[in-house]
Amino acid sequence: MGMMCAVTFTDRGRLYYADPGSLTPAVGEHVLYPTDEGDEVAQVMWAPQWTSDDVGGLPVLSAMATAEDLAALDAGRKKRSVARVAAKRLIREHGLPMKVAGVDHVLSDNRTVIYFSAPHRVDFRSLVRDLGATLKGRVELRQLSARDEARIIGGIGSCGRELCCSTFLVDFEPVSVRMAKDQDLPLNPLRISGACGRLMCCLKYEHPLYQDARDSMPEVGSCLSTPEGDATLVSYNVPGETAVLRMNSDGRRTTCAMASVCSSRKSHDEFYGNGEVGSAVASPHGSEPGCTTS
Repeated sequence: MGMMCAVTFTDRGRLYYADPGSLTPAVGEHVLYPTDEGDEVAQVMWAPQWTSDDVGGLPVLSAMATAEDLAALDAGRKKRSVARVAAKRLIREHGLPMKVAGVDHVLSDNRTVIYFSAPHRVDFRSLVRDLGATLKGRVELRQLSARDEARIIGGIGSCGRELCCSTFLVDFEPVSVRMAKDQDLPLNPLRISGACGRLMCCLKYEHPLYQDARDSMPEVGSCLSTPEGDATLVSYNVPGETAVLRMNSDGRRTTCAMASVCSSRKSHDEFYGNGEVGSAVASPHGSEPGCTTS
């Protein structure tokens, strides 16, 4: 158990968790958050609170931000705005196929980092020289992948919420078309691609649930015995925990709770039944509990 708070460096940006240490900042106040580039000013979004989770290893807030720190923050914002405008203008003048995705400025060594995206590798050596002369400082250009570009720019996904990569995702885990197939999703690129044009990261979220269901459920096409007779498993809905059966006698379809056709549940019912070992009780209507016939 320990204290934990959350801060952000940009409006509605990603949350970064920290150990408040001896500080007790309120929501909206500014603090100094330790980074690889030194202490940076961040705004508190979650006030310090006790948590039962193991939060060891979190960075400890350095101090409350002073008026000088806030002035430096404003100066950095102005510097980034100037650098963004200058970069776009010089990119047009050089005729380079580049798009500025983000700008960062480090006041301690007067260094500006410009993040850009491009369809291929770009020779930007002359651009760097012109940017350095215009901004009067050191300039670095870093090319981003499509996913990193979406993370920096942000946006709204097809679900209607902000992009996962720009809010809480820390690392990009591998996503494959096989995950979409396992979840019976249409293999239309427009349906399973995110704002970055790559496969949606959220395909990874529910995939373990489908894997567990496939391990515990009979295969589609299997013949199952029910109180109403033999039936064939047509399909099953993993999120809804239901299965569709086609009765072999008359071809009608029945929707049942997945647990009623799951081997582990049936074994449990056969063993315990109504409380007596080895007994099983059928539904008084002649069908398994949770089944509806169409």
